[in-house]
Amino acid sequence: MQVRRVVTGHKTDGKATVLIDEISNDVVNPRQGCTFFNIWSTPLPANNDGDSDGAKEIVGTAMKDRAVFRVIEYAPGVAPRNHRTNSIDYAVVLSGEIDMTLDDEIVRLKAGDVLVQRGTIHDWINNGDKPCVIAFVLINAEPVGALEAMG
Repeated sequence: MQVRRVVTGHKTDGKATVLIDEISNDVVNPRQGCTFFNIWSTPLPANNDGDSDGAKEIVGTAMKDRAVFRVIEYAPGVAPRNHRTNSIDYAVVLSGEIDMTLDDEIVRLKAGDVLVQRGTIHDWINNGDKPCVIAFVLINAEPVGALEAMG
């Protein structure tokens, strides 16, 4: 899979311009069958000045005081990775189908479905025969208070 990344910015005279137009080369394979295409990150609150490449600043799944935008391709049979992040995640399934597992529930998501993931422990399992592609925006969040109350 290839992801074309187009990023706008400003010229020195203030006029809008395209700063980056490329096939994404910030690609990470954190586990077998899973490919991250890092698109952009920005500190919070966001600042649209400058021309540095925000994708080069991504160093984790979710990042403290930052927003992260990435596209992920999950191959059929992707290796499991149960995890939780201190973030609120907005996800849009672009193609394919995937099962999101929670503690005691499984939700099947398909192309066109959207998800708001609010700091829960979860995993992505592709039980199908085609890749599933999801666009994610992860925004730093405080740890879930219910977890602290559980001790």
